[in-house]
Amino acid sequence: MAHAAPTPGGVRGTRGTRGIRRTRVTARPIRTPDVFSERTHRMARFGIPVVLGLVYGYWAAANRRDGGAITGWNLLFGFSCAVAFIVLCLAVATLAPRLQRELHSGVKSAFAGVAIGFLYSQTGASVLRSAVMGAVIAAGIFMVFFYRYYTREDGAGNRIR
Repeated sequence: MAHAAPTPGGVRGTRGTRGIRRTRVTARPIRTPDVFSERTHRMARFGIPVVLGLVYGYWAAANRRDGGAITGWNLLFGFSCAVAFIVLCLAVATLAPRLQRELHSGVKSAFAGVAIGFLYSQTGASVLRSAVMGAVIAAGIFMVFFYRYYTREDGAGNRIR
């Protein structure tokens, strides 16, 4: 025999038929537990872009030197790419959530597409090929982000709980 599964909130009985009245208790929103402290979230907010920026700068410098000797100019190029990536990543992470879901997805995907296109251009590829690679990557990331925000936000940009 099949039985209904219990739901959060459930039914609370007080009086009604045979002295029991059933009233529906509103369910509390189910939230995932937050296992990290506020301090950890604050550190990750700045730590992740810094680590990604350092990896990006190393990658750009390695693409540019093409297996040759490491020079001072190559180090300067890598660190300047890292700083630019960190600043832009923090700006996108701060400003993009304030936009509508279409623009939110567009800003993040444009940042990723430009970053990948720039890395690809450091390998010696043509500007057209680098732009096409960046646009393809940006289009793919746009679709993923748009789907994510479209299924988790209402039309006004509020999260659906």
